[in-house]
Parts: sequence; structure tokens; C-alpha cells
Amino acid sequence: MKHLLPLQYIDAVAKAGSIRQAAETLAITSTALNRRILAMEDELGVPIFERLPRGVRLSTAGEILVHHIRSQLSDMERVKSQIADLAGERRGHVSIACSQAMLPYFLPEQVSSYRREHSAVTFSILLRDRAAAEQSLIDMSADLALVFEPVRMLEFHNLLTVRQSVHAVMTKDHPLAGESQLRLRDCLQYPLALPTAHYGVRHLLETAVRSISGTLQPVVESDSFEFLGQHALAENILAFQIPIGLPDAKLRPELVNRPIDIRDVPPGSIYVGQLRGRALSVAAARFANQMIETFVERYDCN
Repeated sequence: MKHLLPLQYIDAVAKAGSIRQAAETLAITSTALNRRILAMEDELGVPIFERLPRGVRLSTAGEILVHHIRSQLSDMERVKSQIADLAGERRGHVSIACSQAMLPYFLPEQVSSYRREHSAVTFSILLRDRAAAEQSLIDMSADLALVFEPVRMLEFHNLLTVRQSVHAVMTKDHPLAGESQLRLRDCLQYPLALPTAHYGVRHLLETAVRSISGTLQPVVESDSFEFLGQHALAENILAFQIPIGLPDAKLRPELVNRPIDIRDVPPGSIYVGQLRGRALSVAAARFANQMIETFVERYDCN
């Protein structure tokens, strides 16, 4: 809507950290965009952005303004979604911040299933680690968050908790591939490929190893679970993942996975939630309900 354009311009510059880059995204000239910002700064009587040698960043006043802008834009999306529903059309946009394990299989399946019924709904899927997912809710760059073992939950309204055990991933030729369930001490006898420290799987393993007075000494570390899984093939090494991030055996027959005994590594949890006190758009709320139904059908939830 045209009356929201100035707000969208400010939001775009805040996200890009650059007037030039935001102008390219908005398909206007950087000179015109800068004039719009200067006009709003003049109206407010304070600078919205601090001009830096390379780009811009929000001033304190700008941070307050952008929080208000995102709230307004979010409310308008919700209203548009509700009006579209009155006309029998499902429209809207759904933005999701999620842990890496949701990306390869679960969310592509869920988004495509939803869009088969409601093709006018668009999606943004944002990869966020445990600390950043809740921040994405707070700054309203995401409507929903799906995060494994989040760091804090102060502004997080939890819709569902999904229990997930830790599995070791290996080639079918690995010495441990013949076991139905693994003990952690046995895993520590082999080379390990581990996610970096800020991921939930690594946190669970580190906690478990301390309880048995052991140590984790990975030969390979990465912040990409896709790389770690692929490296399990390249070097016949042990990697780790939770069930929602594991491929179907038919898709990757060369890989096998075995659960780690929960006496050694207790299950972690995926938290599905939204910003506390925020009303979701119709599209986001119904997509959340679809995911919750799928989780409840497949996993241990509460």
C-alpha cells in the first residue's frame, strides 16, 4: 500500500545496512531513497541512521522507529490476510526462522504442501542459530521460529515442544553400522565430525561427555550439517544429527543412522513458537497449525 512505502523504505535500508543496496532492492535510485530518509529525519527531528564510511546503521532513535515500522507492516499483513479470507482467497506472507535441521526435508515438504492448497501465499525461510532465532521474532523479520535447544526463551511464546534424540550418521560400512543403538563411549573411539559450538546437537554431546568424564575431540568441525553428512561418506567418519534432519533411507542408501542411547545423551527439543503477545496473520497461524499436526503425528510432542 502506498501510504506504507516510506516505512518500507526505512525498513529496507535497516536490513541492507546500505542506502545503495536497499535502493537496488526497491528499484529506485539511491539519490531518491536518500531524499526520502532525510525528509523523514527532518520530520522526526533526529537522525534515523548513522552514516558510516561503508553504509549506514540505525541510531538509537532509528531502532525505536524500525521496531514500530515492523509492527505496523506485520499488522497490515495480518489485516490483508484476514480480508483475503473474507473473499475466499488465501493470501499473505509467512516468514520462518529455523535451525539448520529443518531445511533439507521438513520445511520444503511443509511449504510445498501448504502452497498446493494456497498458491498465493509466499514464504521466507531464514536460517538462524539458537541465539538468533528468537531475535528474528523480536525484530519481526520472522513470524514463526523452529529452533533446536534455544539459548533463551524470554520473548518466545511456545506453541509446541518436539523431542528429538541424537543419532550418529555413518556409511553402511562403518564398524558401528551393525548396531541398532550406540553407546556414547563407543562413538568416542572413532573419528568424529561435529557441528560448531553454537549448535544444539553439539551442546547436547558436550554436556553428555562431561557426565562420563570424557572429551570430544573432533577431527572435522563445521557449521554446515550438509557438509558433515557428506563428509561421513568421504572419510567414513561419524557425524551427528537429529531425526528431523535425517534423509529417508531410500534417498541416501549409502548412509545409515543409529540413535545414541538416551542414558548417555538425553533427547533435546525443537521449540515451535512465535513472539509473545503478537497476533499472527491468518496464513502464518494456519501454517503453524499444519506443522503442529505433522509434528504430533510423527514425533513425541508436548
